[in-house]
Amino acid sequence: MRNRAFTAAAAAVFLAVLAGVPPARAGQVDLGISISDGRLRSFYIAVGDHYRVAPRLVVDYRSRYRLADDELPVVFFLAARAQVAPQAVIDLRLRKQSWFQIALHFGLSPEIFFVPVGLERIGPPYGNAYGYYRKHGRGGSWGQAVLQDREIVDLVNMRFMSEYHGVPPEEIIARRGRGRTFVVIHDEFGRAKAKPAVPGKGRSGKPAPSKGKGRDKGR
Repeated sequence: MRNRAFTAAAAAVFLAVLAGVPPARAGQVDLGISISDGRLRSFYIAVGDHYRVAPRLVVDYRSRYRLADDELPVVFFLAARAQVAPQAVIDLRLRKQSWFQIALHFGLSPEIFFVPVGLERIGPPYGNAYGYYRKHGRGGSWGQAVLQDREIVDLVNMRFMSEYHGVPPEEIIARRGRGRTFVVIHDEFGRAKAKPAVPGKGRSGKPAPSKGKGRDKGR
């Protein structure tokens, strides 16, 4: 019975993707268990949406293997890059391998964890990782350098949040620097998207320029 329910949920998500509707917006998604925290529920659905996996699988991995919420994107990111099943990543993790060791096991370069950032100085928690990457990593000379688990979690979630919400990675860095968790950051961006626009005002809240006075006037 449980397998049938899981199959039905996975099929619903697959059909939603085929129809061009993001799974996170395809109606009420059954996660298999009751999650009272709306922010967590939204985060799990977003992970499934972004990495094209059934949200129920995201929740199942979270509960079965006692993963932290922000470790979930790492599992599916590595699986996608290595072109293996997420369970293959989990199995190595259960053998006490670090995220960095798992990446190397699948022949992945540490460079996959980094995205271009326009900041000259990058503060915590990204400063050390980006400092070494800019000095050595882009040339492939990683040597004996190792990215810690926490650094990889922060890097993968920054990419995830940036791609999913369509915001610059610098914005994620700023919010993490203020101590926000990724569940909270996801919730903040989601609320900003849902907030109705104020007529006559731009996204910053300032009055929008009058029509006909811009650079495209007369075109």
